[in-house]
Amino acid sequence: MNSKRYSMAFTTGGLFHRDSVKLAVLYLDLKNWNSVRNKVFSENLLQSRTLNSLTRVSREIISRLKTLEADELDLLISGSTQEQKYLLWLAVCRRYRFIADFAKEVIRERYISLKFDLPYEEFDCFFNKKSEWHPELEEIKPTTRNKLRQVLFKILREAELLATDRSIKGSMLSKRFLDAIPQERRQDVFFFPAFESCKTGVAE
Repeated sequence: MNSKRYSMAFTTGGLFHRDSVKLAVLYLDLKNWNSVRNKVFSENLLQSRTLNSLTRVSREIISRLKTLEADELDLLISGSTQEQKYLLWLAVCRRYRFIADFAKEVIRERYISLKFDLPYEEFDCFFNKKSEWHPELEEIKPTTRNKLRQVLFKILREAELLATDRSIKGSMLSKRFLDAIPQERRQDVFFFPAFESCKTGVAE
């Protein structure tokens, strides 16, 4: 049994590209996440229709952005659209270890094994395998499990890591993207489907 439980609270939304960049810009100005949260609520910066939706979405975005280091946040603001999406995928993986493990053990492994498709069944098999070591997964209802799968595949598409036909899209990690990742976290590049790890300075 794994003593560290998986957090499976990623049933909200998707990648939140535009809103995440907006809150990152706000954080650069305010330098405090509580201040960012207060401004989001006072001005409804996410243009949510209900307070419940605003609470849920802002909490989710901020929890992901908090995983990014200063240089990564700077690049999230100034980088290309692709770099921004890759950084947000990086944040999702850091926020949810289940997704990080799926990215490394399933998506990347399939890609480097020249298996470029990602059937829904791969998620189900991975979920079942991890359930043997994580009893918290066994408590999840089938409807919630389907929702988790739906949201994860949506995030992958929005991050441009998965095509609409569910084929895996190889990642082109720019030098400044790699430079923004702290040396002690360079293993995080394995969240991305790519053949050439030699350019990342990380050993297989």
